[in-house]
Amino acid sequence: MAENKKTLIVVVGPTAVGKTAMGIALAQHFQTEIISADSRQFYKEMTIGTAKPDALELAAAKHHFIDSHSIEDEYSAGDFERDALSLLETLFEQHDVVVMVGGSGLFVRAVCEGLDNLPKAPVEVRERLNARLANEGINVLQEALKEVDPVYYATADIHNPQRVIRALEVFEATGQPISSFQVSGGADRTFNTITIGLNMPREALYERINLRVDKMIDAGLVEEVKRLFAYKEKPALLTVGYAEIFDYLDGHISLEEAVEKIKQNTRRYAKRQITWFKKYGNTTWFEPNDQEGILTHLVTQM
Repeated sequence: MAENKKTLIVVVGPTAVGKTAMGIALAQHFQTEIISADSRQFYKEMTIGTAKPDALELAAAKHHFIDSHSIEDEYSAGDFERDALSLLETLFEQHDVVVMVGGSGLFVRAVCEGLDNLPKAPVEVRERLNARLANEGINVLQEALKEVDPVYYATADIHNPQRVIRALEVFEATGQPISSFQVSGGADRTFNTITIGLNMPREALYERINLRVDKMIDAGLVEEVKRLFAYKEKPALLTVGYAEIFDYLDGHISLEEAVEKIKQNTRRYAKRQITWFKKYGNTTWFEPNDQEGILTHLVTQM
């Protein structure tokens, strides 16, 4: 590690693995604060379906980027990069270490490595692609992306409508694939980054996911989604836990089917998260309950 540099500890891993608890434990150990890099926990209207830290967890360590925006706001990974780096500058004046917790790979990468300055597409292009998504489904857009940008298609999270639409937007606006704008090598950062990955045997993780979904339903997920019905076309709501309940509310499937689909899609999402983070950077992996092993590792790296 370079001398005199501050350190950002990044806790990554699949949904439901225990990142929130570990982030709080590390923040308390280092007497510091937490930046959330979860692309849906920004939105104050989305609580149950995003598994936000509860009141006790929020009181245990100061969190940033939880309930920081409205679902009416457009908030991109590039916006987060700018705002998080600005916040880190302030936090590093008071702390030698800051903890960042998140399962959204693009948002983690934005802070740690930087994102390329992608061109903005006209609003009408996005609206047209969103209409195609609603009318024809994600498979049609995936095939379109595969045709115009096989390089990006092979590495991107093609099950995330927002990512697929963004890539098609860039192509339609510029005539060039989004992969041509991606340069190798990260941006210079004034801090060191240590990335900790949490994982557990797949069966145990899937059990935790299923239990969490049941708890979300009991906590009032359907009512939360009903309140958001007017915003159902927003990218943040085209995601697991919300899209399935919208299908139920639209009368396409039963509530029981919606719940089973949420569990299945969340398990698939967790698998993609693990794949993404295993390819990403220098991540060292631990069991979620191995706090002692993680602290020992961090000490040797700092």
